[in-house]
Amino acid sequence: VGTGRGELSSYRQAHYAQPSGHLIRHTLRADGFASVQAPFRGGEVVTHPLRFSGRRLTLNVSTGAAGSLRVEVQDAAGKPLPGFGLAECREVVGDDLERVVTWSGGSGDLAALRGATVRLRFVMKDADLYAFQFAD
Repeated sequence: VGTGRGELSSYRQAHYAQPSGHLIRHTLRADGFASVQAPFRGGEVVTHPLRFSGRRLTLNVSTGAAGSLRVEVQDAAGKPLPGFGLAECREVVGDDLERVVTWSGGSGDLAALRGATVRLRFVMKDADLYAFQFAD
């Protein structure tokens, strides 16, 4: 059952037919059934080559207080694209269902790369990446 923005709840009965009978509620973030997870020491994941049609990259992400995530857009061979390298990516921190990724100068516009074959490199520290999508 949807019980809030970005939250799903399921319920189960405990102590059936007993005086202490009650319901237990379990919550799950939207699209939160699985994630790519990095510990505090860090980690990274690179996608297979892909093509997209949106203008911006949005993430369903959650980081610890000292955690972070950065994204690098690469060409099909794994070479960082100018302006979209790891060093240019603004650090993503916090818990958000639709965080827009931006690079130097505040730009998150990927329209010039539409239809091109790219790979995404996610470098994370104490973070969970649940989903990503390209949106207009």
